[in-house]
Amino acid sequence: MTSLEHLLWAVLPYLVVLVLVGGTVWRYRYDRFGWTTRSSQLHESRLLRLASPLFHFGLLVVIIGHVIGLVIPKSWTEAVGVSQGFYHVNALVLGMIAGAATLAGIALLIYRRRVNGPVFSATTVNDKAMYLVLVLAIVTGMATTVLSAGADLTGGHGHDYRETVSLWFRSLFTLDPDVTAMSAATPAFKIHVLFGLTLFTLFPFTRLVHAFTAPVGYLFRPYVVYRSRGHSTRSRTRPARRGWE
Repeated sequence: MTSLEHLLWAVLPYLVVLVLVGGTVWRYRYDRFGWTTRSSQLHESRLLRLASPLFHFGLLVVIIGHVIGLVIPKSWTEAVGVSQGFYHVNALVLGMIAGAATLAGIALLIYRRRVNGPVFSATTVNDKAMYLVLVLAIVTGMATTVLSAGADLTGGHGHDYRETVSLWFRSLFTLDPDVTAMSAATPAFKIHVLFGLTLFTLFPFTRLVHAFTAPVGYLFRPYVVYRSRGHSTRSRTRPARRGWE
């Protein structure tokens, strides 16, 4: 284990968490009005209606897949009867579908920003850096899925990240990073992890920060009542009612 590996896999993750938490607190305290996606829907909505759901739903499945692969130990899935082959089939099929949807969504979002004048004018250098890192993280993630699961399914010996990357990831929470496990991962996985860490570092300072304040309450709020401006006697005398009533 070299000093660079120790720096990358034992020190860097905690620095990223420090920047993520500290940057988010700073952003919330000093830039609340900037805590937004800076929506450009008023400038263009046709492409956005397709690109946004593709990106967000695809990314949601990608996140769920990462949680299952990194948090749940291999011994647990085997204990409930999930074989290595079945696990890799699901990882390959669902991972590629979710990754392709996310990549297609972000490709359409970037295309929309490039061809639409007002939307392009509202695109900052910060946005461009965020898109670049996000695309690289998605592409390298899809590459690791193909190289690992694909090799196993075709009779080869693909790299099992649940015996390297997953062990290292869980060890971070015990404050005892398993650098040896991460060092044993293939270069493709190491590159993917580094892009992931870079993305989390940028997170508080980009439009991605809006994910921390997703409008979940919107699903449960009272409905909005629209009334006409008619001058009938009924419209003037009828008492106002709350949305739920």
